[in-house]
Amino acid sequence: MNFHDTQFLSKLAADAIVVIHFAFVLFVLIGQLLIMVGALAGWNWIRNFKFRLIHLGSILFVVAESLLGIVCPLTTLEKWLREQAGETSYEGDFIASWVHDALFFDAAPWVFTVCYTLFGLLVLLTFLFAPPRRKPSVQTPAEA
Repeated sequence: MNFHDTQFLSKLAADAIVVIHFAFVLFVLIGQLLIMVGALAGWNWIRNFKFRLIHLGSILFVVAESLLGIVCPLTTLEKWLREQAGETSYEGDFIASWVHDALFFDAAPWVFTVCYTLFGLLVLLTFLFAPPRRKPSVQTPAEA
């Protein structure tokens, strides 16, 4: 390993971005699955306000990007790093490319926009039907 080789470092950074991007996708997908199962099973942790707000914000960010025709910043950064490393990068966005590679599924970009939007609506619905709860503030005896 030559840590002074900028192409090597760019490739390493691009690979790290893929791992981060994949972790983000898993957080959104598995998080939603756990929220729905947890709501039915009575798991209290799925109502954690911070977790739910971050989860909702994550999918709303994806939906907004898609509706506005903005390529994900992680995808843009990864592609740039791959070019700096002298590698070729894929066409389209990360999820579309990943789905295509994993499932041999090819669809127009609007199909993914519809999927993201429907998934976002599902997250909003579970936000309403299994609302998050804030921890009650603890009062000191002097405040009571």
